[in-house]
Amino acid sequence: MCLNRSVPGAASTAEHLSAIREARPLIHNITNFVVMNETANAILALGALPVMAHAPEEVEEFARMAGAVVLNIGTLWPDLVDSMVLAGRAANEVGVPVVLDPVGAGATALRNDATRRILGEVDVALVRGNAAEVAFLAGESAEIRGVESMGIGGEIAAVAQAFARQQGCAVAVTGAVDYVADAERIFTVANGHPLMGRITGSGCMSSTMCASFLAVASDHAAAAAEALAAFGVAGEVAAARSEGPGSFHAALYDALDALDAVALTGVRIEAV
Repeated sequence: MCLNRSVPGAASTAEHLSAIREARPLIHNITNFVVMNETANAILALGALPVMAHAPEEVEEFARMAGAVVLNIGTLWPDLVDSMVLAGRAANEVGVPVVLDPVGAGATALRNDATRRILGEVDVALVRGNAAEVAFLAGESAEIRGVESMGIGGEIAAVAQAFARQQGCAVAVTGAVDYVADAERIFTVANGHPLMGRITGSGCMSSTMCASFLAVASDHAAAAAEALAAFGVAGEVAAARSEGPGSFHAALYDALDALDAVALTGVRIEAV
């Protein structure tokens, strides 16, 4: 389902959210052990269905029955990369979109090699990362401390689009303002709240939100922008009800569950 290739907004975001809740697509995550529970709960709150399957003996089966597949390298070891490639190729065979979250790309050789292998062997629909991760993958200078982005050289919107053209996919860069690019377009998403950066897993949740929208929308860049805007609106609502990161974390699930067309009138997506 894809409305059109114009700038996405409140109406298309609400329509695709409704489609998620009606279809309840299975989102297959091979993902970060640190936040597996958080991402599963976020998917459920949005209205989709999560599965967290990592064993190579079953990932292909799950990928083929999924609405979208998320490959998140946050907690990584070599055998897991094999599972990711198996799942990604199986998804490609049946037209299931694949989202890559290159957590900490640029920090270690293992992460760099894994990311390059996945991008080389799997047809990825969307790469969702922070500014330093995407800049590193695009060949730009970036500073990464652990798995956190500390800064980049160059204009991130242009870097994201150059990488999208190079890789032949959509690219989403999340931060204080989110940028989503494909070969032809760049969108900015100005929704969200600083508390989203104070809890572990908000980036991983962003990737699963994008996968949920990609499961019902064929325009990958527009769908990612809608997903990030919807997630940002939920973050704004949750922050208004919270006293700090702990209460915000719980309120975020409630806000995702309560998202509706009225709340989504607050989405702020623009074309650059």
